[in-house]
Amino acid sequence: MKIRSMELFQVPPRWLFLKVTTDEGLTGWGEPVVEGRADTVKTAVEEMSDYLLGKEIRIEDMFQTLYRGGFYRGGPILTSAISGIEQALWDIKGKALGVPVYELMGGPVRERMPVYVWIGGDRASTAAQDAREKVEAGYKAVKMNGTEEMAFIDSYRKVDEAVARMAAIREAVGYEIGVGVDFHGRVHKTMANILIKELEPFRPMFIEEPVLPENNEALAEIKRVSRIPIATGERMYTRWGFKQLLASGNVDIIQPDLCHAGGIWEVRKIAAMAETYDIAVAPHCPLGPIALAASLQLDFCTPNAFIQEQSLGIHYNQGTDMLDYLADPGVFGYSDGAVALPSAPGLGIEMNEEKIRAAAKQGHRWRNPVWRTKDGVVAEW
Repeated sequence: MKIRSMELFQVPPRWLFLKVTTDEGLTGWGEPVVEGRADTVKTAVEEMSDYLLGKEIRIEDMFQTLYRGGFYRGGPILTSAISGIEQALWDIKGKALGVPVYELMGGPVRERMPVYVWIGGDRASTAAQDAREKVEAGYKAVKMNGTEEMAFIDSYRKVDEAVARMAAIREAVGYEIGVGVDFHGRVHKTMANILIKELEPFRPMFIEEPVLPENNEALAEIKRVSRIPIATGERMYTRWGFKQLLASGNVDIIQPDLCHAGGIWEVRKIAAMAETYDIAVAPHCPLGPIALAASLQLDFCTPNAFIQEQSLGIHYNQGTDMLDYLADPGVFGYSDGAVALPSAPGLGIEMNEEKIRAAAKQGHRWRNPVWRTKDGVVAEW
């Protein structure tokens, strides 16, 4: 079975879909994208297609070819291009054999996968109200951004506001609901230490990206300050990128993104590495339906995966939501805060290609917002 064609669709709100077709007529879908750099990743996929068109589908060999054969390797653009291609190839492989992808990776280890839902938006102004509504809808876990932009040393007012939001959420939904707090790399280590200590009485499910990944050495100091689980990894790529972090003992939960870190099989390898260090996995996934489908295939065959991010209703998805491009919007079937074990072959979804083609004519030019501190210095978003 050989790859006959590769077709890309840039669709709102900020996604890039890839359709791979074989000479036998089977199709597979992947999501190769970096948010805000879709055109760049699209070009990378087109360049990589020269190594793939007309070739037999051998997923590991193709990963090695694309990752190592280009001489320069790693980073968000190249690895995200590989990730989307790899997802599509697994989709085809599963369909060809008539089984879900998780069956090709050892079979299921669970019957249900818990998910969490975003609340509050970038500045989390409505977090408590949103949390109450999501819990009433059946979710058992939520996540919010912890704070707005922060300078290296910033006002205690911002600390107090972040703590007040968390207190309001706990008052609204109690302590049985998991509440993840995403620092989004916006907080520098000094302020992160202060914030985490103040948030500790409210028992967050985890603190995410308390510092930027390039400052992961600061996690050792943060771990000394508090026992709140530390999560990070959405901006890290391949097993080599996670190697030192896992060995450091300074992280409790890793969050590789299957659209950025190298694809399904690569993240399964990363998860296996994490398991040897007794570290949990919660795949990052604020993207589209293919990304979520791939993540769930991983979750169901990965014993240390404990919760799954998903983008339904997320504040980035203005005008278009995750289910809009699916032939069957009910395929994920959230119930009681979890997704049931899927049984359809491949990634377990069918795309609404007619709608995708129509949306691709509109396209998008989504860009990350640029935030600044009061004195005009560019801040982390």
